[in-house]
Parts: sequence; structure tokens; C-alpha cells
Amino acid sequence: MARKLKLGVLVSGRGSNLQAIMDRCQAGKLDAEVAVVISNVATAQALERAQQVGIPTASFPRTQFSTREARDVEILRTLQQHQVDLVILAGYLGILSTDLVGAFRNRILNIHPSLLPAFGGPDRHGLRVHQAVLEYGAKVTGCTVQFVTEEVDAGPIIVQRAVPVMEDDTPDTLSARVLEQEHEAYSEAIQLFAKGRLSVEGRRVRILPPQ
Repeated sequence: MARKLKLGVLVSGRGSNLQAIMDRCQAGKLDAEVAVVISNVATAQALERAQQVGIPTASFPRTQFSTREARDVEILRTLQQHQVDLVILAGYLGILSTDLVGAFRNRILNIHPSLLPAFGGPDRHGLRVHQAVLEYGAKVTGCTVQFVTEEVDAGPIIVQRAVPVMEDDTPDTLSARVLEQEHEAYSEAIQLFAKGRLSVEGRRVRILPPQ
């Protein structure tokens, strides 16, 4: 039996994407398992979700460290202790240090609730993204899974899912519909990685045929 891909999931909030990933792992829909869940918020609900099913957790609040780099040293050590193959950012509201990104080059995934490069950047997260989409008058939005680089929301794109913007949408209703696609897109990207089907060529990610 092939070894399952070990995931280290970084979270900050309620853990909706984390739950979807854990559920799919449990159901055998992903050739992966969540090895550890790490948060920069000690009270994050996502940590409770992991603990309820026996997954190890750790929290490293930014206030406990003099610098972001110092905090990321501990995050990196924890990921390595759990022999993590792929790092998943699931609602993680923090910018990773250069050293952490470098240690897991092309092995860190993030999901963003828009069709990047539109509506991305350091100040665009959560409902702010959907508010910006509506204010701009966009007719289509969606979500993007990408490899993480040192620049926020600028990594090579792996999977995108489109979602129409309805005339009566609010940031909350749009967020809910995009979130459904986030769960599907993230699982698709993780499984492609697990199967060795992603090839990064500059800015482009080629999806290789099944072996």
C-alpha cells in the first residue's frame, strides 16, 4: 500500500476548508492524511476540529514572538517533526517568512476566494474580497489554488473554479457559494499533488496525465 501524503495545515479561523479536507481524507477520496494542524491564533475553532478527531495541534500566536521569522522557525520545526510533505494554508491569516517558503518550495498551497490575479493582495481576504468583487461590478468570480511564493497571492496557479455573481448577491451570499467551490478545488489540487501530476514551469503549472 502506497504511503499517504502527510499534510500540515495552517489555520487562523473556523476551519471550514480544514474540515472538508479531513472529511475527504477520512472517506478515502484523498491519498493523504492530516498529520498536524498549526494556528497563529490560540483560540481558533479549527484547532478544536482537529483535536476532536485526534489530530495533533500546535499554536504559535504572533504576540509570543519578537518577529514573524522567529515564529516561523517554530512552525517549520513542527512541520518537520511531523514529517509533513505538503503544507496547506486553510484560512491562515499570516504572511510566511522567506525561510519557511524556501524550506517547502513548491510544497505550500494556498486558496484565495477570487480568480487571481484579480482581487488579490495582502489586504484582500475573507469578506473583503467579495465586497471588492461586488463594488467593482464583476460578473464572474471564484477561487484559486496556487503554490505559495514570497509575494502574496502571486504564486503559480494550480486550479481555478468560476462562480457567477448574482444581481442580488451580498458579500455573505457570494462567500457561501464560492466556499462550496473552494472545498472542491482544494481537494482536486491536493490529489493532483499526491499523484505527482503537477509540474511547475516558471509561472505555469502543468497538470500531467495520470500515470
